[in-house]
Order: sequence, then structure tokens, then C-alpha cells
Amino acid sequence: MLKKLLEEIREFNKARDWDQFHSPKNLSTSILIEAAELAEIFQWLTEEESKNLDSKAQQNAEEEIADVFIYLLNLADKLGVDPIQASIKKMIKNGQKYPADICRGSRLKYTELKESKKRPR
Repeated sequence: MLKKLLEEIREFNKARDWDQFHSPKNLSTSILIEAAELAEIFQWLTEEESKNLDSKAQQNAEEEIADVFIYLLNLADKLGVDPIQASIKKMIKNGQKYPADICRGSRLKYTELKESKKRPR
């Protein structure tokens, strides 16, 4: 399914001659812009409201998530990165940095987790 989507994105860009604008710099900037538009949907909501979006906000969130994802796939394609394999590798690394028995229920960064475990309680 991801491969088919990537093929559709490539064809979409080719039909519009947009590859000339899709440098890694431009694509990474576009990801940030679209992510900011996604964050804007939630900007003034309470925690509870953010979990229960109305239908318009839900639709807007879906569209912004899609924009981020499409730009991310474009960037991965330009850099020759398989996003699935990269994510699997990163999850393994995250598992090493954040062992469940040490970080369960904690919001601390892995560097802080190590320090907090050294301190007496």
C-alpha cells in the first residue's frame, strides 16, 4: 500500500513538473510548515477537547496529517530512505534508550532517566 501511494505521489509530481522544487531542503521545510498547521488545530484546545475533535477539526487534522505524510514520503524518496525500515530501526534504538522497566509512566528524556535512577529516593 505504501509503495502504491509513493508511485501515485511520484506521478502527481511528475504531471505538474514539481520535482524541480522538491529538494530535500524544501521538502523538510514543507514538513515543518504542515506540522505547524496541524499543531494550530490543537493550539487553544484543552487536553479533553484535543481528544474529542468536532467533525470540522477532525477533517482538518486528517488533511494536515496527510500533508505531513506526503511531504515526508517525498523527502524519504529523494534521500533513498525506506521509511518503514528506518522506523523499524529507530524503534529498536528507542527500545534501547527507553527500556520499559525504567521509563514506564515517565515523561523524562532518556538522558534524564539514567540520572534519576542513580539518585536515591
